[in-house]
Amino acid sequence: MLHIYNTLSRGKVPLEPTEPGHVRMYVCGMTVYDFCHLGHARMLVSFDVVQRWLRASGYKVTYVRNITDIDDKIIRRAVETGRRLGEVTDFYIQAMHADERALGVQSPDAEPRATSHVGDMLHIIGRLEENGLAYQADNGDVNYAVRSFPGYGKLSGKSLDDLRAGERVAVDSGKRDPLDFVLWKSAKADEPPESKWESPYGLGRPGWHIECSAMSKSLLGLPLDIHGGGPDLKFPHHENEIAQTEGAFGGQLANVWMHCGPLMVDSDKMSKSLGNFRTIRETVGVGTSLSPSSANYDVNAREAEMLRFFIVRNHYRSIQNYTPDNLRDAQSALDRLYQTLHNVPAAPVHIDWAQPAAKAFRDAMDDDFNTSGAVAVLFELANEANRSGSAQTSGLLQALGAVLGLLQTDPAIYLQSPSRFTGAGQVAESLDANAIEGLIQARAEAKKQKQFAQADAIREQLRQAGIELEDKPGGTQWRRV
Repeated sequence: MLHIYNTLSRGKVPLEPTEPGHVRMYVCGMTVYDFCHLGHARMLVSFDVVQRWLRASGYKVTYVRNITDIDDKIIRRAVETGRRLGEVTDFYIQAMHADERALGVQSPDAEPRATSHVGDMLHIIGRLEENGLAYQADNGDVNYAVRSFPGYGKLSGKSLDDLRAGERVAVDSGKRDPLDFVLWKSAKADEPPESKWESPYGLGRPGWHIECSAMSKSLLGLPLDIHGGGPDLKFPHHENEIAQTEGAFGGQLANVWMHCGPLMVDSDKMSKSLGNFRTIRETVGVGTSLSPSSANYDVNAREAEMLRFFIVRNHYRSIQNYTPDNLRDAQSALDRLYQTLHNVPAAPVHIDWAQPAAKAFRDAMDDDFNTSGAVAVLFELANEANRSGSAQTSGLLQALGAVLGLLQTDPAIYLQSPSRFTGAGQVAESLDANAIEGLIQARAEAKKQKQFAQADAIREQLRQAGIELEDKPGGTQWRRV
């Protein structure tokens, strides 16, 4: 049975869907005002692997990942650029989808936008007001009365006294308590007209937290089987979601809470102020298509799969450190798997989960999606395939890799693709495929003319450029190293 670490209970629990055989999973998605960064990549890939494994395990899955398309940051970006809110959000949604395609992230079953569920949000706010958990302040905002909800802090483990002691922000004059958070924001005169909705509380817009309470209940019902998100959402966002949903409807918001671990850059938190902020497109994109005015871009497929592999080879809850050396190590490891598939072409196989390697893979994934253990099985299969030359073993390697969204590119194409993170680095990119083929042909002609010194010199020239040759009966093959 699949066991998952539940942030709420602080331990592993068996997955027991409310509806047997059907997992309803909600993951908090992007606020679309800028390009996705590497921390987003980790969240996207981690929960993509989760839904892939659930489906591979025979579950019906309804996977919902929302889009926040109304927020202070979006309004600020629209005002700064002189564009309408919809133009801003549509552009960055396209960019997010381009990042997902690059990383092999499958689309969720539903991708609701917050602006399509304002009515649901107002319904929840009304119920909270009826239950004595919400009040309208003098400034027009509607706030949640945190101290009136007994369970506040149960997800994050924070007590109200600790939270009050850590309060550094000046109390909004409209709040009865500094811990209270906004459910509905009263409209400001200088805000764009499209950021305002009519409501029983006057013209305004929803607070951030209420959006997910509304969308998750509307699309999946209660309780959710799995609620997930990034590490920074545990508090206050998910804590506030619990207070809102359970305060309005009773019961439990989610049976299992999942949070992936943080992605650090050179052991520091990624931050624009530290100069270590990297977007997904900067990491896996190529060429002039990376213009900030373009939502879509050309992808270096080898580097994109390397980034996915870099994320997958670590357990989703672990702290992960992004450094050039770690990326080169991930590239080298992924290259070894592809080299096996190149040397021992895979036969099509149907995974027999009783087979020892497949069972070890399954045991790892059933233990809280332990992808590091599953990847270890892939390398064991690669070693076995290299020793035995078995196309069936190589086929199992490729089939299990597919479960993780890996190893689906033609090995010859993959190994001939350039990458900044191979041993030769940027040098390998200086020779394109046509130039390499031309040098291979010149080497063959030199050998034919018995000019072996010249042939060796060409081989060395290619080696220095990160190109390895392999002479076979059918001709010379090459790959980048």
